[in-house]
Amino acid sequence: MFRLIHLSDPHLGPIPVPRPFDLVGKRFAGYMNWALRRRTSHDMGLLGRIVSDIHDQKPDHVACAGDLINISLPAEFPPAAQFMHRLGAPAHASLVPGNHDAYVASAQPEIERHWGPWMTSDSGRFEGFPFIRLMGPLAIIGLCSGISTWPLLATGRLGKIQRDRLKASLTFLKNQGLARVILIHHPPYRGGATLGRTLTDAAAFEAIIAETGAELILHGHNHRTSIAFLEGPDGLVPVVGAPSASAARGTAGHRAGYHVFDFDMTERGVSIAGHTRGLLENGEIGPIGVLKLKA
Repeated sequence: MFRLIHLSDPHLGPIPVPRPFDLVGKRFAGYMNWALRRRTSHDMGLLGRIVSDIHDQKPDHVACAGDLINISLPAEFPPAAQFMHRLGAPAHASLVPGNHDAYVASAQPEIERHWGPWMTSDSGRFEGFPFIRLMGPLAIIGLCSGISTWPLLATGRLGKIQRDRLKASLTFLKNQGLARVILIHHPPYRGGATLGRTLTDAAAFEAIIAETGAELILHGHNHRTSIAFLEGPDGLVPVVGAPSASAARGTAGHRAGYHVFDFDMTERGVSIAGHTRGLLENGEIGPIGVLKLKA
């Protein structure tokens, strides 16, 4: 058995004290959003308990679907790298950027500089997206949907180059008998998020899955547990969204939590079972429910 943990959107805080010119443009709105709302809705002590519970599950690998930080200040990136070390060494953890990680255009070099080790392919070097990591019965394919946008927008995009590489990778890996697990921040299907927060080329992504298939697609962004299905050539492909790993309140599907997936090799191929753990109403961290990966 191979155990994979899926978490997303820790939104590490507090935001470092910005310099006045740091808040020019989009960052100003993001900083005000943090100060007025996110500062109290994301609990770092709770996040620490979630990370401890993750380690208690003895995972073989941990996959984070982005939004580690908030407004892409240069000072936010090193602490986020320290957080990734707490999740796991680069050989045992993977990361894809979210829209808050790529909040401004200048963030991309910082992402590669500080977080590159968790986004490498098996070559050991960061070579862009998608990256492919082979481990046990899995092939993790990491995509970057995080882009800088106008203020008040949180859309994502893959772009043609990344989509073409994804299609080629999925086609090749299908013949290797591996469970192809796609990791992306934005929900990669039409209607997956509200207006202004969608993946703008979701229809093109759906077309790739319809042609090549995949075994599991993992995302974040919506701060809630969700399950959808996309058509693949061999049946429906489950698409699972994770809550924010630091959310201090909300319904059971919105409160801080993460997903656990167990992969087993069978005579018919790879079998996948999933369940959710997170913050319970009594304040403890525990099991929340089974993820139904078949429609």
